[in-house]
Amino acid sequence: MDNTRRAIIMVDDNLSNLNQGKEILKPFYRVYPAPSAAKLFETLDNVIPDLILLDIEMPEMSGYDVIRKLKADSRFAEIPVIFLTSKNDDDSESEGFDLGAMDYVTKPFSAPRLLKRIANQLLIVDHQAALKDYAENLEKKVRNKTAEVLNLQNAVLETVANLVEFRDKLTGGHITRTMLYMTTLIEQIASMGHYKDEVSRWNVDLLIHSTQLHDVGKIAISDLILNKPDKLSAEEFEIMKTHVEAGVAAIKKIMGNTTEHEFLNYALLVTGTHHEKWDGTGYPAGLKGYEIPLEGRLMAVADVYDALISQRPYKKAFTHEAAVKIIIEGSGLHFDPVIIEVFEQVQRDFERVSNEIRDNQ
Repeated sequence: MDNTRRAIIMVDDNLSNLNQGKEILKPFYRVYPAPSAAKLFETLDNVIPDLILLDIEMPEMSGYDVIRKLKADSRFAEIPVIFLTSKNDDDSESEGFDLGAMDYVTKPFSAPRLLKRIANQLLIVDHQAALKDYAENLEKKVRNKTAEVLNLQNAVLETVANLVEFRDKLTGGHITRTMLYMTTLIEQIASMGHYKDEVSRWNVDLLIHSTQLHDVGKIAISDLILNKPDKLSAEEFEIMKTHVEAGVAAIKKIMGNTTEHEFLNYALLVTGTHHEKWDGTGYPAGLKGYEIPLEGRLMAVADVYDALISQRPYKKAFTHEAAVKIIIEGSGLHFDPVIIEVFEQVQRDFERVSNEIRDNQ
């Protein structure tokens, strides 16, 4: 048998019709005759046809019952079915179409009409397969292009983050550590179900990567202040605080030259609000409580913890236990009390990160 030909199962309990149909079809197709519904399903165990010709009026199981069973089985649901019938009324046709039949052919057969109806349905199948392949290939191309854009974005982002750390010699490793702290906090806050409506709307991967830009505005701060080996004066600290506005301005400038803003929106929130405080005494806007975006409230904990456990020329590094104590005491003052509950659950993970990624000093 020529396996390159399309396969058709023809189901009809009338042997005369079955033989006639087989003779019409066999010059063009591989034909599998089935005198009953039972024989059809037995054949389907070995052959998945390109099309089924199905008699409606059969004993034991009608064509309507057969098509219901076919459509309920994922292995056979996509096989096109053409009903064979001696009936010629609208109600019968309507029922068949409702059940998923593709066409009707009336008996007795007209060979040209039967072949044409089959050819039409197989052409539709081919077009559908071609469209599916096209859609899948297009989706693959989009995924690949998206991956390329994300890789480029991450490369640029890493370069900018490294530039910030290169200039700010006192905080080596800070960006990597705070990104990992944020990852830990977000995973735990989701696990505990806090702020679940808001968290569920996040693209967490974009948010996590955006945290690398939280100190990007330090590029605008003089080296004399940024790397001063002593504690900053009040005037110098006011200048240092402007790194937040400088970072926001830089991100907004990028947004003005791009159309894809989801990632930059996260960066804007984190950069602009991670120095705000729950009681309203933070900067730059003096936001209070829930006025501070959740992204910024989380970043505040990550940022302060890392500042505490890091050594500076003007201070020794706090121990993990001392840093945890200070942060917990800041609940309701500096920090969102709910986030402090989350922090308490993962503070040992913070310690592990801080031990693994040391300052580059």
